Amino acid sequence: METLEFNRFEGILQTLVTYAIKYGLQLLIAILILLVGFWLAGKLTKSLKKLMEARKLEPTLRSFVLSIVNIVLKILVVIIVLTTVGVQMTSIIAVLGAASLAIGMALSGTLQNFAGGVVIMVLKPFKVGDYIVDSSGREGTVDKIMIFTTQIHTADNKSIFLPNGALSNGAITNFSREGKRRVALVTGISYGDDVEKAREILLAMFNADPRVLKDPEPKVVVSALAANSVDITAYYWAKIQDILSSQADFTEQIYKTFPKNGLSFPFPQMDVHLTK
Repeated sequence: METLEFNRFEGILQTLVTYAIKYGLQLLIAILILLVGFWLAGKLTKSLKKLMEARKLEPTLRSFVLSIVNIVLKILVVIIVLTTVGVQMTSIIAVLGAASLAIGMALSGTLQNFAGGVVIMVLKPFKVGDYIVDSSGREGTVDKIMIFTTQIHTADNKSIFLPNGALSNGAITNFSREGKRRVALVTGISYGDDVEKAREILLAMFNADPRVLKDPEPKVVVSALAANSVDITAYYWAKIQDILSSQADFTEQIYKTFPKNGLSFPFPQMDVHLTK
């Protein structure tokens, strides 16, 4: 009886030793793969970081992409480890596929904004500090370019968060990109007033103001013969930061200077003739 129990115990022990050798070796290999895989993932992430820094990509984009790459690499390592210990690859693919589908459907808008953020940060249609107008007419100065949204503030200091998906797919007008812009000032004078005199006054104003660029040089033309006035358009170029202040100053100077030189500002009027 004792011999039978001893043989049974010996068989169980031998089975345990066999399984321990078989699966213990697999477990050891899996742990080794996990450690080496995570180390390689870290090295690849650091190499990618240096490459992105050399390309001078936006810090926000660098951080997000590096996080995504690091997570994906570690997931691949975990999948290799699971297959090493005997988990079926088809089961892993099925689980990942279902999870990816569910996440993709839940985050479809977010993923579109993420893709738009990547496009904006890579192509750089605008940068922080630029004054932009989007396809919906929303305009302001760019404060932050983030992964999912772009923050701008308006002239009256309202903050607007624009979704990057729509922003990257629509038309964007960047008023700051070129550094300078042409400004058009339209002034109406009465019929019969001296056009050449008006031109001389405007050009003298522009030549005396350091905010007006000399190249291209200012130009004054008669732009329209309107119902109540002769419209004169004065064109000049200025740096972005000088446009608003120069427009305001020139408008005030025109209002003060033209009447002193015999030039009048017409206003809509109607002649009424009474007949018997």
